[in-house]
Amino acid sequence: MSQKAAFQLEKYLFNKVIINLENKGNQEMVVDFNPSGVYIQEKSEYDLKFTFKAFFEEQGIENPYVLIECTGFFKFEDVQETDQIPSFFYRNAIAILFPYLRAFVSMVTLQANVAPVVLPTLNLSDLEQPLKDNTVTQ
Repeated sequence: MSQKAAFQLEKYLFNKVIINLENKGNQEMVVDFNPSGVYIQEKSEYDLKFTFKAFFEEQGIENPYVLIECTGFFKFEDVQETDQIPSFFYRNAIAILFPYLRAFVSMVTLQANVAPVVLPTLNLSDLEQPLKDNTVTQ
């Protein structure tokens, strides 16, 4: 019988916020999410870096209109090694952090006195594998 690992979000912060009005375009705006993580074995903690980019097709992803990095700090119970992290953690950690990122994107673009970038509720389960692949242990 497998042991269930409990985890919780301890805190989160927005460590990078860029709105570059020079990269505003006329074509369709595209959004991109890039998750990565660091499992800190000694403390049984996981730092999830969730990078959001909104860019216009003609400018390309390398010239984002909005770039926001959010880091969520998770704490595990009963996990001593990376391979003990249950697969549901990756999907759920993103789902837990996304509403904070979503609200912040809307607020910060509205406060910049430009048309706000409003993200719909999204199913980000496709990011589970990229997060697993982009996780390192410290």
